[in-house]
Parts: sequence; structure tokens; C-alpha cells
Amino acid sequence: MIERILPDGVAAAWTTTDPADVRLFPEEEAHVRGAVPSRRREFAAGRHCARQALTRLGLPATAIPTGDRGQPLWPDGVVGSITHCDGYRAAVAARQDRLAAIGIDAEVHRPLPPELHATVLLPDERADLAHFAAADPAVHWPVVAFSAKEALYKAWFTVTGRWLGFLDARLRFDPAGAFTADLLLTREKGPSRVPSFTGRWHTDGAIVVTAVTAE
Repeated sequence: MIERILPDGVAAAWTTTDPADVRLFPEEEAHVRGAVPSRRREFAAGRHCARQALTRLGLPATAIPTGDRGQPLWPDGVVGSITHCDGYRAAVAARQDRLAAIGIDAEVHRPLPPELHATVLLPDERADLAHFAAADPAVHWPVVAFSAKEALYKAWFTVTGRWLGFLDARLRFDPAGAFTADLLLTREKGPSRVPSFTGRWHTDGAIVVTAVTAE
């Protein structure tokens, strides 16, 4: 499903199960040593997908360690992203001369708890999504927006190395499957040059996936 929303030049791999025979590199193993079995399985499946994406770019299936903010550390010259939710794991990779950054996210397609709406969504975003919901109630629009902001954060962090809160970006959705992001950052919080981010989303009714790129 993730392939539907990716630009040209991005390699992807996904799975709906956790392969039992995934072998982690020592530097990956260190990150999940002592983790509960479910966390270890999802981590290993994500790394398995990431290595498949690398090989589809014609690159070696190397270790992908974890940075101090939990981000995957891709080989030099590569940008990528990994995501997992119940029933779906995916990874994407692209050469850095093709994209400055990419972030993906997958979520179970179900209502976002109402108590999270004000934490995740700006007031005008909530108004937009209510309008979309009236036209297409089969889509759980708040969880689409939650996923889109998770994907945006991953792409943003790749470029800047900085935190981005849910309310630091205003998303504008096209119900046909695209969205843009306006970043709402003070000079003190944001970098001097803010890249342009664009995104796409898709749901099959069970899972929603989002992807954000910066060129």
C-alpha cells in the first residue's frame, strides 16, 4: 500500500507479519536488548523491510542503527524512514541526491480518541476535517492528520535535527490523497531556511499510510 503514495526514485518494502528469521546486526541488537518480545519483533521486521528497500536501490543490506532520538541511522548518501503499527510494517529509502528527506507513518484506521484532538490538531484543522467527514464519513480524518504529522516530523528531523510539535504545523488536505504543511515556527525555534514539505495519504479502510518528502 505504501508504494501508492511515494514519488519516483523511492524504494519501499512492507510486511503484514513479523518474519521469524530476521537476524539483527550487533549494533541493532543493542537497541532492543531486554525489550519485550512484541517490541523486538516489530523492530526486527522494520529493519528487515529497511534492508529490502536498500537492496532495491542497489545498495548493500547493511546495519541501520538507532540514533539518540530513536531515529534510524541510514548509510551515507541515503535518506529513509521506517514505520510500524498493528498488522503493518514498512520502510522506504532514497538516494540523498534525489530527496533531502522522507518520512512515512502507518496507523490503524480507527477514530482518534477525542481527548487527543486538541493536542494534535489546530482549531482550523479540526474545522477542515469536520467538513471532510461530513462529505466522506468512511474516513477517520483525525487519525489521517495524526499520521501525516508523524510522517512530517520524521522528514523534518532528517533535515533539521530539531523537534517539531503537533501544533507547530498546519496541514491542508486534498481529499483525493495529498496534503501540504505550513510550519508555524518562531525564529528562535525554527531554522533560518525552512524546507518545503509535501505529502500524500491513502487508506484501504484498515490501515492509513502517509508519506512526506522534502526536495
